[in-house]
Amino acid sequence: MKVEIKECCKFKTKNPVIIEGFPGIGMIGTLSAAYLSGKMDMKLVGYVASSHFPPISAIHDYKPVSPARIYASEKHDLIVLFSEFVIPAEVVYELTQTILDYAKAKKARAIYSLAGIATQQPPTAAIHGIASTPKMSELLKKNGIELIKEGATQGVSGLLIAECASESYPAANILAETQLPMDPKAAASLLEKLSEIIGVPIDTVELRKEGNQIESKMKDAMEKIQALHQDYKRMETNPMYG
Repeated sequence: MKVEIKECCKFKTKNPVIIEGFPGIGMIGTLSAAYLSGKMDMKLVGYVASSHFPPISAIHDYKPVSPARIYASEKHDLIVLFSEFVIPAEVVYELTQTILDYAKAKKARAIYSLAGIATQQPPTAAIHGIASTPKMSELLKKNGIELIKEGATQGVSGLLIAECASESYPAANILAETQLPMDPKAAASLLEKLSEIIGVPIDTVELRKEGNQIESKMKDAMEKIQALHQDYKRMETNPMYG
């Protein structure tokens, strides 16, 4: 089964900004995207499906939902995608193509990937960026983002920015420095910078104030998903397990 984005309800956007956050360094992408969708009271509009994904449903507020979800805000013309599990390497390329095709179908004006960047030195407040076009580079620089001249990037955001660059599609990776396995404060800094770029107010007070609680909740959810996946794999090899 190929990677598919499935919408579960109708919604209207004009030329939306698409924001994606997948698990990575500091869990900043997932933390940022999940907080954004909840804080802005976005509507659950769909999910990402693939036979390569773990056969698991997440349960939030008593409801079973896909751990790879899509939310939208018609008011702010935003679409947010994120997952609560690490995307398997064998499906990353196909997922990036699916996201780019979806952005084109929605006539998105830009795609922003939220992520963390590891540092050996104490983290600074600097936000770093990678842009797909000269125009996007200027936009990032205008908003005080330090462009990365040399290096490497990986995962969904890494492949997606390269695909967008090859097609001159407007996109950017914005990255906050971190040394932590999960970093709500860095996620808050990233969202504050995103707010400046896209011109949409994002209240990060709760993320900064209740960072430890939010971190614990997210960590617990992801650990449960990982444990369930491991249990399922053991049952596949030994049906008598458990």
